[in-house]
Amino acid sequence: MRDRYTSGDSRSLFFPAAINKDFYKVFAVPKDIGKKEETVELLSSILGIEEKDLEDKIFKENDPYESLKNKVDEDVAQKIKELGIEGIHLENETWRYFPANQLACHLLGFVQQAEGGEKKGQYGLEEFYEKELAGKTGKALVDKDSKGQLISINKKIVQESEEGADLILTIDPNIQAFIEKKLEETIVWLKAEKGSVIVMEVETGAIKALANWPVFDPNNYGKVKNISIFVNSAVQELFEPGSIFKPITMAAALDKGAITPKTTYTDIGKVEISGYTITNAGDRTWGIQTMTEVIEKSINTGAVFAQQKVGKEAFKDYIEKFGFKEKTGIDLKGEAKGNVSNLDKKQDLEYATASFGQGIAVTAIEMISALAAVANDGILMRPYVVEKIIYKNGDEKITKPQERRRVISSETASRLTAMLVSAVENGYSKKAAVPGYLIAGKTGTSQIPDLEKGGYTEETIHTFGEFFPAYDARWAVLIKVDKPKGITYSSDSIAPLAGQIAEYILNYYEIAPSQ
Repeated sequence: MRDRYTSGDSRSLFFPAAINKDFYKVFAVPKDIGKKEETVELLSSILGIEEKDLEDKIFKENDPYESLKNKVDEDVAQKIKELGIEGIHLENETWRYFPANQLACHLLGFVQQAEGGEKKGQYGLEEFYEKELAGKTGKALVDKDSKGQLISINKKIVQESEEGADLILTIDPNIQAFIEKKLEETIVWLKAEKGSVIVMEVETGAIKALANWPVFDPNNYGKVKNISIFVNSAVQELFEPGSIFKPITMAAALDKGAITPKTTYTDIGKVEISGYTITNAGDRTWGIQTMTEVIEKSINTGAVFAQQKVGKEAFKDYIEKFGFKEKTGIDLKGEAKGNVSNLDKKQDLEYATASFGQGIAVTAIEMISALAAVANDGILMRPYVVEKIIYKNGDEKITKPQERRRVISSETASRLTAMLVSAVENGYSKKAAVPGYLIAGKTGTSQIPDLEKGGYTEETIHTFGEFFPAYDARWAVLIKVDKPKGITYSSDSIAPLAGQIAEYILNYYEIAPSQ
């Protein structure tokens, strides 16, 4: 069995992500061990196991079998062979091995051995494609003698063994390694709790990279104390998106014909709705503003204005068409779906706050899929990670890009793209700019709800969404960082990272500047 990365283009860059590797199991027959104390002392240093733990197994009287350690490599096995201790044995075994260790760990998952000895994929691709990767174990019917011992003769094969399939992934290992490095640097710099980055091809939905931090080593998953680290937060966790959701509100209003990019309104710094006051970030007042300027300056009251122009039913319909009430269908285990149930209440306040991404919850994969739909001429695609399955008999199953539906018109997509380009050129997203290229992008800074007391805490989530080259987009990127310290807005914290990622990808694929 083997997973492999492929760049998905003419480079045909292959890299082994997961393979089956031969190891050894070390086990003891305690009743055959003579010098038990000496054996414990020798094995403790070689196997890296505490002497007390070894004593608990080796000092058992008349014990016919005790497993000491799995996944022992050739060097360690050779040292044990050289000792020649009677009662200590080695047995060949095959385990899943991840050559790049932590790289793409949340995408891949790991293989765990259950109490009965059966090995099963856990998390990520290993669990989602368990059936394809595991193959089939051979089975036979055999006779037993009067003592219940198996007789090797007269056995009847009832199921032939079958090797598992290979997976060819859409992931590019160079982009994956780059975003993992940059994400970790950003998390450390901001003293943040965690973060995610997703890179998607807009025309196909193919995922080119997906990273979360903190990471783990799937070769040593048993050493992880906090198992929440195994969760692929980009796919499995919900968050309130904040202002990165404003392009969705504008998409609905533009597509409905309720506004144009040049439509103006007068911002007085606040909006009174149902006895509540909605204000702008920093309590700013902007005066007369166009809808493009609302996106540039991320004005909350402007998003509310656009939502009210659309109307409740149409606004809710667009949110659902963009996919925020359903799973994207990505081929990774445990995908969650967004929660926009607040809109079922039909209350003015819930719709107003949803216009700037508050009071609703989405996943990162839903959010990037929606932004990629704007980049893709208004068509929403299903994201996917496996490009092809190759079975051992030579058959292949190729993943075809799947259109989920058209969510906005081509004209709306073009107009909104221009607004997002203006946000990078003239607005709060300008630190994501890449010289010579047109980048469409939007910042997001959302407060984290207080689940115990209600309302919101002082802690925030910073996001940035972008696609490029803007008017002939090939890639969309979403960055999410939880609970950063010291910097208030994502325009300063992660917009620069968005620019670095865009610049790397554009240079990597040798895309010529347009300006």
